Amino acid sequence: MKIAFLGPHASFTQLATAQLFPDDEIVPQASILDCFNAVENGEVIKAVVPLENSIEGTVSMTLDYLYKTPSIKIEAEAVMPIAHHLMIHPENSIENIERIYSHPQALAQSFHFLDTHYKEIPKQDFSSTAAAAKFVSENPETPIAAVANQFAANLYGLNIVNRNIQDFEQNHTRFIIISKEQNKYQNDKLETLGEKSGMLITLPEDHPGGLHQVLSVFAWRKMNLSKIESRTLKTGLGNYFFFINVEGPWEEVLHENALKELESIHANVDFLGNYKEFLLES
Repeated sequence: MKIAFLGPHASFTQLATAQLFPDDEIVPQASILDCFNAVENGEVIKAVVPLENSIEGTVSMTLDYLYKTPSIKIEAEAVMPIAHHLMIHPENSIENIERIYSHPQALAQSFHFLDTHYKEIPKQDFSSTAAAAKFVSENPETPIAAVANQFAANLYGLNIVNRNIQDFEQNHTRFIIISKEQNKYQNDKLETLGEKSGMLITLPEDHPGGLHQVLSVFAWRKMNLSKIESRTLKTGLGNYFFFINVEGPWEEVLHENALKELESIHANVDFLGNYKEFLLES
């Protein structure tokens, strides 16, 4: 079975994917959009993409593509501790570094360390932490550095000059498994953190109390919402859709009736699935 992931090799998403699918063929993709397209076009059965970081918040691109590709559902979530390291090519010295590359979230998660110790060195966004490490390894004549993980340093032969530069110890990233099937991913070898349902909700029109109407559907049923986030529809100011997580296992009557009530108030609901959340190793 082919599984896509946000690459290249040695990205944090690959580390997550390798734990979730240790016996399957995993295929790197250049972007989150490519991961969605690979699933949508049938090139792979599933894909693993980042959804949220405990420091920087939700990966907005993932939410946008979940909304734009309603055929794609969520099979599981997985949480992994994240450790960032600053690395250089062995032919270079940290004193001569002229630029630091990494994924924008990794740079943001290490902002205070980099600002304190390398304030004058420009920081530049890259498509992923692993791609930044690969770029450094392929350009030894250029005095540059990358923020990436230990696996990337090992794979690309880089020297780590500063370890664990993330600004907060409790740095975790949540990944999701996406597919075109509403299956429930199971893995008895991983610790289960909980169970939840995911849905995208669009209000029928912008009117006073519209969001309150939606939230009250869950409130009076005492359904706990662990996440609610708005994203612009990109159709004009004030137009949003909402990503909502409802905690707990699927209860046929309770959940079905909630979805029916949402439809009765003319809210558009894309149910992404009921799925488990797993804990991965760093």
